[in-house]
Amino acid sequence: MGLKSMKILAFNGSPRRGGNTDLLLAALVRGAEAAGAEVRRYDLYQMDFQGCIECGSCDRTGECVLEDDLAPLYSEFLGARVIVLASPIFFYNLTSRTQALIERSQALWIRKYVLKNLPGGRRYGLFLSLGATKGKKLFEGVQRVVRYFFDALGAEYQGGLFYRGVEGRGAIRKHPSALSEAEALGRALAEGKPPESWPVVRSSAP
Repeated sequence: MGLKSMKILAFNGSPRRGGNTDLLLAALVRGAEAAGAEVRRYDLYQMDFQGCIECGSCDRTGECVLEDDLAPLYSEFLGARVIVLASPIFFYNLTSRTQALIERSQALWIRKYVLKNLPGGRRYGLFLSLGATKGKKLFEGVQRVVRYFFDALGAEYQGGLFYRGVEGRGAIRKHPSALSEAEALGRALAEGKPPESWPVVRSSAP
């Protein structure tokens, strides 16, 4: 992966602007852009879209019929080399907007597994997440969901960065390593380093 071919697609699933998830993703974007990558970031709570309505239309075409802010991004999914999803944990779950985005990957799942026409090329998925509690299994369930989201996009889930006990707006700034780790990950992505060398937590979730 070279600099010219590196395109990163980043999604912020937090409703709080200037909050911890926002800052964490911004650090990754900052590191990636400083190292020369093209990054397109989308803030889900600033977009007008809804989750899947299970109409079944994509079963025949692999195309979602909903016309909203998410519609133009299907080609973005397929053109990105790395897709980064960021969400805080609410009640041991992803935020509602993050879940709505995941639901809308159904059309691409159809293209991959039913119509067999999802464009090839290696794509990689990363997940950034944090929560106020310190539960040992805080990120287990959501990683399973995220893994299958990336699978629908034809992207290989590589794990991510996860932080417990982060509560209060801007508290991530007081974490001893979180923002620097996110920035370092962004640089590693942009520099074309192989995924096995990325500074991430590898997931063991099925």
